[in-house]
Amino acid sequence: MKTLKKIVGYLLLAVGFLVIYLLLATGAAYIPVNKDQSEYKDQNLSIYILTNGVHTDIVVPYFNEAYDWRMYLDPSLTPGKQTSAQWVSFGWGDKGFYLQTPEWKDLKASVAFNAAFGLSESAMHVTYHDEMIATDDCIEIKLNKEQYQRLCKYILNRFDMENNKLVLIETDQNYGLNDVFYEAKGKYNLFYTCNTWANNVLKSANLKACLFTLWDKGIFYHYKTRE
Repeated sequence: MKTLKKIVGYLLLAVGFLVIYLLLATGAAYIPVNKDQSEYKDQNLSIYILTNGVHTDIVVPYFNEAYDWRMYLDPSLTPGKQTSAQWVSFGWGDKGFYLQTPEWKDLKASVAFNAAFGLSESAMHVTYHDEMIATDDCIEIKLNKEQYQRLCKYILNRFDMENNKLVLIETDQNYGLNDVFYEAKGKYNLFYTCNTWANNVLKSANLKACLFTLWDKGIFYHYKTRE
């Protein structure tokens, strides 16, 4: 009986900790950092933040005078053999979740458990786009050349590399005709999600971002809210 009480007590403590953590994380998502962009001049380059309702991608030009992703990425490796890409989006996350959960109904308990506790590897989901159109779920952000280069270098450093080349994941679990997956660094977990990563990408360029977030809504809140 004493053992059972201890187990119940530990479970209640764990649940209580999780609830408090989620409340604090939610609050932190609404605290802005780098809100004042007035010190940055010549913010005439565009990137986008894109959400599917859960997950945030960072979208940048496939190539321009400031940074050329053609040195590392080849859109012809996609199932559709894409050749007209003008934009490329990056989404970091749990490899098992990406490759084994095409839809929410396919989510397995083992995949969710491994993702939550950092027990699996991570992957970078790369998608190519011909054009970007601003909507409530796809918001344009302006930045200057220096900020943009810092942002791109931060993204690149999250890829695994062998012989200065990105490591493509051979899979037939693509989300469409214009996307691929690459091996990535880091561990997805309860304290560091795909949206935490995307928020940190924005921070790397001193762009407006959340103090901390687990969800896409925190990031988009700061860009949808008018000054």
